[in-house]
Amino acid sequence: MRVSEIGEFGLIELLCRELAIPYPPASNVATRPGFVVDVGDDALVAEPSDEALIWTTDTLVEGVHFLPGRTPWRNVGWKAIAVNVSDVAAMGGSPRLALVTLCLPDQFCVEDAVDLYRGMKECCDAYGVVVGGGDIVRSPVFTVTVAMSGGASRGAAGEVCTLTRGAARAGDVVAVTGTLGDSAAGVRLLASGAHSEGAAARSLVKAQERPAARIEAGRMTLRAGIRCGMDISDGLVQDAGHIARASGIQIRIEAEKVPLSPALRSAFPDDCLELALTGGEDYQLLLCGPRAVFERLIVAGLDVTIVGEAVEGDASVVVAGGADGKAYGTEGWDHFRSLSKGGAL
Repeated sequence: MRVSEIGEFGLIELLCRELAIPYPPASNVATRPGFVVDVGDDALVAEPSDEALIWTTDTLVEGVHFLPGRTPWRNVGWKAIAVNVSDVAAMGGSPRLALVTLCLPDQFCVEDAVDLYRGMKECCDAYGVVVGGGDIVRSPVFTVTVAMSGGASRGAAGEVCTLTRGAARAGDVVAVTGTLGDSAAGVRLLASGAHSEGAAARSLVKAQERPAARIEAGRMTLRAGIRCGMDISDGLVQDAGHIARASGIQIRIEAEKVPLSPALRSAFPDDCLELALTGGEDYQLLLCGPRAVFERLIVAGLDVTIVGEAVEGDASVVVAGGADGKAYGTEGWDHFRSLSKGGAL
């Protein structure tokens, strides 16, 4: 069945059912805790909160952020939520509420839309997010935009605490959570049609389609006193450049210290380091702070690796080559400048 056959409001009812939201709503009665007015009116009304709020938004476009016909719609739904959760994690916060704008061609399959929302709900359940509502419109191409709010952490004196790009200082070390490059490798496998050839390939594709946001890592580093961080969405060296410019320091990355997964080394032995440095969409955290703090976090069990240092100098990124002797550039993903390279996929 196509969405043109069921209509906008029939589709809304189906999608609300997937999210366990009663629809149509009872008049003037909030159906879920935390809301004064729920889905069904022109806007939501939430109960007041004493938290400082974090706001973010992100969009997925068919053919730019995922390959139609190769990425299951449930995974698209997961990723639409997860990339926004990652932005909240990058601030050291906790995700709360999501609003979804869904743009659909009129011949879009209803079953695919339902599957999309099933993936969204799986991700929301994993990270404690509530979908408040949103909008559905007709469009020549599929896109989904999620706007998300989260709660910011507070310090011992009640002050609002966040991770920001401008808090690095000369003398800090540079660290990353997890491993890098898997998502970019997953894109290559999807584009080549080799995405199901073995356990390593499946692991890399999963990193691309179902990224894990590092909420607890963000909160843990913030509690430890780290104040500089962001998520790695455009590639390690490009995102390090954002911190370098915002903080007015130079970042030096030692390529041989960048953490790589066994799956990436196995599938792309010649390109693994380049994928880790410039690939993007890892959604791990890039952090700067005192070495002693990171050493304590490592002992406490956080999977974080020191990969470089912040020094006095021009606001730039310097990458020391790995054991293979290759030179690595400092560019990552850019929505417009990357068009000549064929786009994200």
